[in-house]
Amino acid sequence: MKNFHKKLLVTLAFLTIASMGSSCTPTHSVRGNIVQDYQLSEIVPLQDSRTDILRKLGSPTTKAPFDDNVWYYIGQETEKRGIFDPKVTDERIIMVSFNDEGIVQDIKDIENERIDLPYARNKTPTSGNEVTVMQQLLGNLGKFNKNAPE
Repeated sequence: MKNFHKKLLVTLAFLTIASMGSSCTPTHSVRGNIVQDYQLSEIVPLQDSRTDILRKLGSPTTKAPFDDNVWYYIGQETEKRGIFDPKVTDERIIMVSFNDEGIVQDIKDIENERIDLPYARNKTPTSGNEVTVMQQLLGNLGKFNKNAPE
C-alpha cells in the first residue's frame, strides 16, 4: 500500500509540474494579411491591373483615405505569454499604388516606423471630493434645523 501512495504522489507531482509548464506556453496570433516574398515577385509593375492584384494578393487590408489608387496590405504576428501584453514578433506593410487607369504603378515594402508606446495602467483622475469614513458618517449632522419656521 505504501508503494501505491508513493507512486500516486509522484504522478500527481509530475502532472502538476507539467500543467504549470504548459500554462506558460506562448500563444501566437496572426492578424491581417502577411504578404510573402513569392507573392510580390509575381506582380509586374506597369502591367498588372487591380483585378490581377486582387487575384494574387487578395483584398487589401485598407485603402488610403483620400486616394483610392493606394492599397495597403497589413499583416502582424503577435506572441502572448501568460498575463503579459502581447508582443509583436513580425509585421509587414505593403503599399500598392495604381495609376488612373488601374495599372500597378509602384509596390513598396514600408519599413516598420511604429513607435513602441508603453501602456499606461493608471486611472484617469476625476474631479470631486475625497470623503473620509468619518465625514460620511457625520456628514449630515447640523445640516438640518429643527427650529426653523415653516
